[in-house]
Amino acid sequence: MNPGSDVGKAGSDAVDGGLGGVHIKYLLHCPRQLWLYMRGYRPEASSDLVAFGEVVDDTTYTRRRDIDLGEAKIDWVTTGAVVHETKSSRAPSADHEAQVRHYCLLLERRGVNVRGGTVHYPLIRRTVTVTWDAEARATALETERQARAVIAAPAIPPRLERRRCRGCSYIDYCWG
Repeated sequence: MNPGSDVGKAGSDAVDGGLGGVHIKYLLHCPRQLWLYMRGYRPEASSDLVAFGEVVDDTTYTRRRDIDLGEAKIDWVTTGAVVHETKSSRAPSADHEAQVRHYCLLLERRGVNVRGGTVHYPLIRRTVTVTWDAEARATALETERQARAVIAAPAIPPRLERRRCRGCSYIDYCWG
């Protein structure tokens, strides 16, 4: 698909509702990445980093089951409605917390009384607690608004400074 073409079905779904964790992750990593993803450019399939993350997810916390919401897949939710997300990163990130807040928002919209979340970093044996309150909800709603604005934009967002693109599967498109 031509990256400059009109938003396809997935793009219109995300503008109308249907934002998943990948949309939030891409927005916060690089708005250009989100814009390209929504227009069908998807080099993740050939990314070694993406494959590594999938292996970590598949081999960690194996007794847990994904919660498929359609637009998003949550790694698992424990009793008391605490959202859990596993990351292969070696460093905690505010972007990961934003993704968990987004999942909390999606569950709340489905009538679940969410208590919060936890991001698990098995490679460094660390967890980060994500608060879910009125401020977190407002932040999640603003992040959704930003994602929808990027998706609906007629022009591609500018690329980041090259040093911030290290390891990104979209680097060849932006810098190749």
